[in-house]
Amino acid sequence: MATKRTTTKPPAPVEPVPCQPCGGSGNVAITVRVGRKRRPVGQQDGLCLNCLGSGTDPDA
Repeated sequence: MATKRTTTKPPAPVEPVPCQPCGGSGNVAITVRVGRKRRPVGQQDGLCLNCLGSGTDPDA
C-alpha cells in the first residue's frame, strides 16, 4: 500500500515585539545636565541600550 503524502502549511509570520524602554522607536530621551550643580536644561535623543536601536525586544 502506498504512503499518503500530506502537505504542511508554512508557519505564520511572527510580528516582532516592540522594545519596552523605547517603545519600538530605537531612541530614548536623555536628560542633559549642565553647571556646577548639574541642573537639567533639556533632553536629547540617545540610542536605546536595550535593543541597540533596532526597536524590537531582544528577549522575545
